[in-house]
Amino acid sequence: MTSVQTEAASGVPTNHNRSRVRRWVRAGFLLWAVVSTSWLANSIRTQGVDDRMLQSSAAVTVAGDAATLSFVPTSALDSTALIFICGSGIAAEAYAPLVHPIAAAGYPVFVIKLPYRFAPLESHRLAALARVRDVIAAHPAMSHWVASGHSLGGALAARLARAGAPRLSALVLIGTTHPKEEDLSSLQMPVTKVYGSNDGVAPPDRVRANQKLLPPGTTWIEIPGGNHSQFGRYGHQLFDGAATISREQQESITRSAILEALRGVSKS
Repeated sequence: MTSVQTEAASGVPTNHNRSRVRRWVRAGFLLWAVVSTSWLANSIRTQGVDDRMLQSSAAVTVAGDAATLSFVPTSALDSTALIFICGSGIAAEAYAPLVHPIAAAGYPVFVIKLPYRFAPLESHRLAALARVRDVIAAHPAMSHWVASGHSLGGALAARLARAGAPRLSALVLIGTTHPKEEDLSSLQMPVTKVYGSNDGVAPPDRVRANQKLLPPGTTWIEIPGGNHSQFGRYGHQLFDGAATISREQQESITRSAILEALRGVSKS
């Protein structure tokens, strides 16, 4: 009896069987990789943005390049503007429904895109902060800036405030557990923290856990029924909770918080 026959007879896997198992394992892994990557890509894909939000009108001029997406009102109220930093993986266009009405209310808005969409490396995050400074430097007539951001964008906005960016007058952190490393408790500017009660990515308990790192007078705004994904117009993010309010309602509450910060700066 040959060795192959001996293996088959004894129940020990033959080389042919082992090779077939390996092929099935590789095929299964490839299928899992394709499905999971496709799901992730779809979950952060911009969805439900009206084309008019990305088109210039008589009231707002919309423009974009590799670093920013801007919404500039034809008639600005004063010299106050908003910097908004995207969340990790989220396109700037996904925030258009949130910020376009802010521009329509008279405040220029500059949405900062993250390098490679995710800014995975520290060098990419420093580059995003450099983009913020470039925008501020390019608009010397704007004497007051409110910095805001969603998720990782909020973390970067906190870093910007900690570094003492020029003409930065207020901070609005949205859907983020940050600051975690930066102690902003002595920051001499208004700070607002906006978060959703059903946020699974930045849960309320973790958001509140870093309360001591923010100024005592920080304004805290919990959105009942809000989650992480509804701060922008994209799919359901991995690990996020289920929202029990509409995306439009969540955007409206968030927008009101940003506008309140802008108006407060304007009056100062």
